[in-house]
Amino acid sequence: MNKATITGRLTRDPDLKYTQSGIAVAAFTVAVNRRYTNQQGEREADFINCVIWRKAAESFCNYTHKGSLVGVDGHLQTRSYEAQDGHRVFITELVVDEFDFLETKKQSEQHQSKQENTQQNQAVDAFEANGQQIDINDDDLPF
Repeated sequence: MNKATITGRLTRDPDLKYTQSGIAVAAFTVAVNRRYTNQQGEREADFINCVIWRKAAESFCNYTHKGSLVGVDGHLQTRSYEAQDGHRVFITELVVDEFDFLETKKQSEQHQSKQENTQQNQAVDAFEANGQQIDINDDDLPF
């Protein structure tokens, strides 16, 4: 039996493409929190690559974005290809058969807004807290 169900948040917007015959296919990654914490008390996550086909792919892409909380159900599939350096590369991904949106559009937008605010607040000037003068010589300048 090959069946997998995961719940998590999208790590980026789904990537919708079409095959040469016009069939829609979307790829996305779901971050799934582990049930336990590491030695530092932090919860780690696994990042599961997923692919969804046809009309379901178009619908999924129309209603989800980075940070959306989703549940996906499908089967694991492994494929391989030969890389430019001659090594065989194996890829395992979840081929989605069904999906559910696990939060309302408003909740999803609030989560995305909260994430953006957190990222903006974390952007800190490297010299801000130092308080010391910077000794820059003309030889150090790139122009």
